Amino acid sequence: LENPGEAPSGYKNLASEIKDCSSENPASTKQTFLRDPLFYIYTSGTTGLPKAVVFNHGRWEKAYGGFGYSAVRLNKEDRLYTTLPFYHATGMVICWTSVLAPAGTLVLARKFSASGFWDDVRRHGCTAFGYVGELCRYLHEQPEKPNDQDNKIHTIVGNGLRPSIWKDFKERFGIERVVELYASSEGNVAFTNVFNFDNTVGFSPVSYAIVKYDKEKDEPVRDSNGNMIKVGKGESGLMLGEITDKTPFDGYTDPEKTEKSIFRNVFKKGDAWFNTGDMMRDIGFRHAQFVDRLGDTFRWKGENVSTTEVEQILDGFDGIQESVVYGVEIPNTNGRAGMAQVRLTSHHSEFDFQGLCAYLKRELPPYAIPVFLRINEQAMETTGTFKHQKNKLKEQKYDLSQQDNAVYVLLPKADCYQQLDKATQESIDNGEHRF
Repeated sequence: LENPGEAPSGYKNLASEIKDCSSENPASTKQTFLRDPLFYIYTSGTTGLPKAVVFNHGRWEKAYGGFGYSAVRLNKEDRLYTTLPFYHATGMVICWTSVLAPAGTLVLARKFSASGFWDDVRRHGCTAFGYVGELCRYLHEQPEKPNDQDNKIHTIVGNGLRPSIWKDFKERFGIERVVELYASSEGNVAFTNVFNFDNTVGFSPVSYAIVKYDKEKDEPVRDSNGNMIKVGKGESGLMLGEITDKTPFDGYTDPEKTEKSIFRNVFKKGDAWFNTGDMMRDIGFRHAQFVDRLGDTFRWKGENVSTTEVEQILDGFDGIQESVVYGVEIPNTNGRAGMAQVRLTSHHSEFDFQGLCAYLKRELPPYAIPVFLRINEQAMETTGTFKHQKNKLKEQKYDLSQQDNAVYVLLPKADCYQQLDKATQESIDNGEHRF
């Protein structure tokens, strides 16, 4: 480029830096193989707090071909706008490969702004954008404007667009194609909405199985021969990806965590399948719909939250005797918000909530901090095997009419918890607070 432009303060202009470099590939590229690590990416995984996942060259090549050429189908005139962080696979892998293959342009925003999003898109002449589900919901919640369709966006790619707003979102902003996908940073199975059907994560070309799952026992159902059972069309179950030479599970940097994510002897002796931790519905023709996260992990703000690890953090605070954590649904939000039933050493009116908030902000990522606290003065209910009874708690959630417990809530932008009253509960249920 004759004039590559000025780089922002504190940054180097790559075009200027490489102008005197050779255009030949360095010798190291001839010794790079598909199984070699390309980068580590941090994921919340199917269990636990964020962990490092090995992302190798082979997986990158699959994404480059799958999204760059087959699914998203942009061209060199297209500009894809992304506000997603590049430590997240949707930004780093999906958005980047979608423009890299056709030699298009990636337009990076420093942060997401629901009010400034479309102005930014128009300013830079963008024709596509990347999303995670909450992003689209935040855009949809903005007041309608006469110029909503005054944009060049024809394709969006990402994951988590809720069926309840899918068609309205497309129509309101004049979007032709939604390339919804299902994948995980570490997983070996992926679905992509190649055919632009509504309300589906699309089609998967690899070997997968959706199997019956017993939520009470928190394990897959097995028949008299010890084999798992595939669900019928229209039914939901646990999604598994077969581990083969073509669809390997590269796992985590911790071998123990890798093995915990594998089911063995699923349909025949010696086979191995990756446990995605996701409930999916089989809608036929190798298409599926996302249903929910499983058991002791719930999904909030596009991240997986481990209830066990949040419980350990809560139990470490002076003044909390015992805690049980679970996810609850808030109307018009994606996933489940964290809620904790806690037994305190003092009455809740004397409890140090400010100290707890400071502690949680120090010890947990923002998405893992419980939104609700349910104060329990009695011993916690457990099963015969000393597991906390979460199903009843999930049903009662923060509904004051279903319990005598005091409930506290951490409202958006609030510094700390406040006691929930009927009026605040109604305002939450009516969507007046943007969680």
